[in-house]
Amino acid sequence: MNDAPRRDLAALVVPRWGRLLETGDRYEPYRLIDPDGAAVEAVAAYFQELLAAGKAPSTVRSYGMDLLRWWRFLQAVDIPWDRATRREARDFSCWIQETVKPKKIKAQGPQAVRGAGAANPVTGKSSTGSGYAPATVVHSETVLRRFYDVHRDAGTGPLLNPFPLDLSRRSGRAHAHHNPMDGWRPERVGRYRPSLPRRA
Repeated sequence: MNDAPRRDLAALVVPRWGRLLETGDRYEPYRLIDPDGAAVEAVAAYFQELLAAGKAPSTVRSYGMDLLRWWRFLQAVDIPWDRATRREARDFSCWIQETVKPKKIKAQGPQAVRGAGAANPVTGKSSTGSGYAPATVVHSETVLRRFYDVHRDAGTGPLLNPFPLDLSRRSGRAHAHHNPMDGWRPERVGRYRPSLPRRA
């Protein structure tokens, strides 16, 4: 990883590769498809895991958008998903925090003239500007770490998760002294997970 030349993320062109397709099928509500219209099997298997765990179709869609961004980034750096390393995860995490979101097709009506920072007329929330919101960046890191965890455990992905936990952000081994009678506290913090500003 240290011998590889540094990527110029500012000059990186990430293609509009593939798309997330809504199927209308309750057993497969969304499908990530490549430019040829073929399903991305690794993502389809992950979506099945989510549905089996009782996740709503809206959650599958949200996770699918994170995976689509990752697949597009991998196309730009010419790395297959199952050959991604921590270098790709690190570069993706830097890229998503600084990149400009791809523009959608221009809307008609009041949304067409809404600028950066203006309130959304439906939700009332302020626009985050031209980049991805910090919450989107954090969510993306979590989704990608879990995606690779599922494939590592199934033996269908890399043995080392490109999005590892940051051991320095917790004390010692996770749950080393956990009392089985107590609930579980969330202690998983990713190495490439940025800190969200605390709300007042």
